[in-house]
Amino acid sequence: MDKHNCVVYIGESFTVEWYYDNVGFSQAYEYFLKTSNVQKRKFFILIKRIGDFGKISDITKFRNEGNEIFAFKPQPDRFLSFFVKGRKIVITNGFLKKADKLPRNEKEKAIKYRSDYLSRFNEEE
Repeated sequence: MDKHNCVVYIGESFTVEWYYDNVGFSQAYEYFLKTSNVQKRKFFILIKRIGDFGKISDITKFRNEGNEIFAFKPQPDRFLSFFVKGRKIVITNGFLKKADKLPRNEKEKAIKYRSDYLSRFNEEE
C-alpha cells in the first residue's frame, strides 16, 4: 500500500486514510476487508459523517480514547485513529469489540503506529 491507495474517503472537512507500515501493510485495512457488508456500511456511515461534517457528537459512535487516539465505533467493531495536520485522520488498527474497556494492547498499537507515521512522514506532533 502506498500514499496513493490508502485514502478511505475525502470529505469537505477531513480526508480519512488507512495507516500502513514501512512495507505497505495495513492492519486496519486487512481487518476491514474481513468484515461483513453490514459492518462495512456502518463503518462508511461514520467515516463519511466525520469527513463531510468534521465531527461526530455521539460518543457511542466516535470517542476520544486519550493519548491523541480516537475510536470509530461501528458495532461490533472498533477502528482506532489519530488526527494529522492538514485535516487528515489516519486509521491505525481495527478489531472486534469483546469487552467494555478498550484493550490496552490495541491502544498501545495505535500509539506506536501514530509515532511511526509521524516520524516517516515528518509530521509534527
